[in-house]
Amino acid sequence: MEGVTALMRPMPVSIKFGVTLPRVYLKRSTPNYFRKHNACLIHAQQLDSKEISATVPPPVTDSQENALKLQESEGVRLQQEVLSSQGITIRRRPPTGPPLHYVGPFEFRIQNEGNTPQNILEEIVWYKDVEVAQLKGKKPLLALKKALANALPTRDFIGALKAAEQRTGLPGLIAEVKKASPSRGVLREDFNPVEIAKAYEKGGAACLSVLTDEKFFQGSFENLEAIRNAGIQCPLLCKEFIVDAWQLFYARVKGADAVLLIAGVLPDLDIKYMIKICKMLGLTALVEVHNEREMDRVLGIDGIELVGINNRDLETFTVDISNTKKLLDARRTEIIREKEIIVVGESGLFTPVDIAFVQEAGVNAVLVGESLVKQPDPSKGIADLFGKDISV
Repeated sequence: MEGVTALMRPMPVSIKFGVTLPRVYLKRSTPNYFRKHNACLIHAQQLDSKEISATVPPPVTDSQENALKLQESEGVRLQQEVLSSQGITIRRRPPTGPPLHYVGPFEFRIQNEGNTPQNILEEIVWYKDVEVAQLKGKKPLLALKKALANALPTRDFIGALKAAEQRTGLPGLIAEVKKASPSRGVLREDFNPVEIAKAYEKGGAACLSVLTDEKFFQGSFENLEAIRNAGIQCPLLCKEFIVDAWQLFYARVKGADAVLLIAGVLPDLDIKYMIKICKMLGLTALVEVHNEREMDRVLGIDGIELVGINNRDLETFTVDISNTKKLLDARRTEIIREKEIIVVGESGLFTPVDIAFVQEAGVNAVLVGESLVKQPDPSKGIADLFGKDISV
């Protein structure tokens, strides 16, 4: 059944007509006023400075407004073509949808199937796009750049993983501070992020991963900041769904030493651009892949030092640790060796047998959350996971 979302100027409201509506995902669209305003700006930019001071832009015609609509639509289409060409099925935001219809003081947009997320990852990405836009309004990039002057220095994330592998003969551990997940719900009711982080460090973790997504994982940047300010020495990975370069600056200000970039969401150009920003900020980028096509894309990008193989399909949330072995065939392993890339195994790791399996496949580190955070004593959980005490 089609649903109807009503938007009333100046505050958005939702009106239901006695039917059960599917969930509505609001998309960012340009109201007619702003389209006309943008057209005026375009007209003004075509004038020299003298004319601007003496000329008032004429009213926008219907043909000009239609041209703006076409440009917007064409931009969305071209973006989707780029994503499709790289095997990316996750849409970055809801489609533009049908035109607005006016009835009295209301604007109506009819919901179509294209405006419903295809899976949980797409739902997260759509929500994150809106969330980041709101945060950018409250904390502009200029303010974040100024805050960098007082930010704590970053620690060597990759160096910590290498040192742990050399010391123990086992993959370096990135232990995840994680309260909940969309697939498993709440993992730990008595969740104290700082105490859990301290237990991980005591148990021999080389680095920590901190969930910062609030809506789907019940995490927060406050957790990341609290752990960093608690004197914990383990380098910190900001586990966030990055869709905008602004998030890199925000993570750095909040105490991150590394950030997660998901190849299933970001096209190659975005990854290259964000890696450059990470290097400028002193951040390590963990680029996560889920399948062979994503792996090949990422191995073809210069400057990547850390690749995570997620055994969880982020569209269906099913887990298969044999995915790690499949992606690390002889050809890819040779490229990894030549480029000196560190490989991280992620998801589905619960026992020493699992750790041995992915280590034999070729990983240098593992990222583990659920099987540790659920333990009464996370420090002991690390020893159980590896089959021995790996603490210093």
